[in-house]
Amino acid sequence: MQFHIKTMTCGGCARGVSKAIQAVDAAALIKVDLPSQTVDVSSKAPHEHIVAALTDAGFAPDGTKQK
Repeated sequence: MQFHIKTMTCGGCARGVSKAIQAVDAAALIKVDLPSQTVDVSSKAPHEHIVAALTDAGFAPDGTKQK
C-alpha cells in the first residue's frame, strides 16, 4: 500500500504516521519518504483500517493506492 500524505512535513509527522500504522499492525513494515510525502506500508491489516488510523491521527491520506 502506498499513501500520499500532504500534511506530513517533518520528522515528528513521520513518527506520528508510523505510530498510527503500528497501532493497527505492530508488525507492519513502513517506509516514509518525507520529500515526496509518501508512505509505503507492507501490512496484513486491511487497507481501510490503515486509512482510518491515519485519518484519526490527523494524517488523512489523499490519492491512496493499493499495491
